[in-house]
Amino acid sequence: MYKAIFIDIDGTLRNNKKEISTRNKSAIKNITNKGVLVVLCSGRPRKYTENLSRDCNASRYIIVSNGGAIYNYETKKVLYEDCMDKDACIKLYKMAEQVDANFIMNVGDYRVVNKLQRFDGSEMEMPNNVENFIKENNIVQCVIADENFEKIKKLKPEIEKINKVSIKNQHKSLTNKNILPTGKIYYDIANEDSSKGKAIKQFCKILNIDLKDVVAIGDSYNDIPMFKVAGHSVAMKNANEEVKKEADEITGSNEEDGVAMFLEKLGK
Repeated sequence: MYKAIFIDIDGTLRNNKKEISTRNKSAIKNITNKGVLVVLCSGRPRKYTENLSRDCNASRYIIVSNGGAIYNYETKKVLYEDCMDKDACIKLYKMAEQVDANFIMNVGDYRVVNKLQRFDGSEMEMPNNVENFIKENNIVQCVIADENFEKIKKLKPEIEKINKVSIKNQHKSLTNKNILPTGKIYYDIANEDSSKGKAIKQFCKILNIDLKDVVAIGDSYNDIPMFKVAGHSVAMKNANEEVKKEADEITGSNEEDGVAMFLEKLGK
């Protein structure tokens, strides 16, 4: 039996309506009852991921911001952080402001934003002196987003010129012409060497788990670093072909409860 299973959220654990099915929740509960750590591993910020982890019966550990931090929400202890370069964050903020795009910084539990989108307490409005805020806080990920596809697409070359950071994840329409650019088109940006895979290695080092004893399940390009370090990797049927090629096996889609399909098979 594996000792830890790292599961991506969007496009993997959740269906297209952003729901975690009863079947997926039940499968996670059954596998955790066998002593396996189930760790949500996402580009989402800390509080958001914690709420989902509690809801789906996963462990008290979460990996957030595309590997930017590892957090134990029961003890409220940060086990690991890969903080972004301050100057790079300031440049990204100015870039977003110049084109009137949404700019988001993952700081601690919350998203600090230039345009409030959620009113559930998960977001904080950006202070007036943004540069001072950036210098005084640990930022593990920035996001630039907008509903205008062309606006966001044009920013990619400019983002790639900024030293010490790189794009970790992006709206699938930016890499696949067959996917419609609906909703917020975005780039997740973090430290150049930050990744879900690096965070998994740190997690296993902290908890003394051999990497061959872990599984990674995902659907997107930011999940490939997980696949490269995990003893066993599982891609969703809805994943891009390049992502599937990096996996040891393919499970059902996120609409078919592919996570549960794998966990149920594992638990037999």
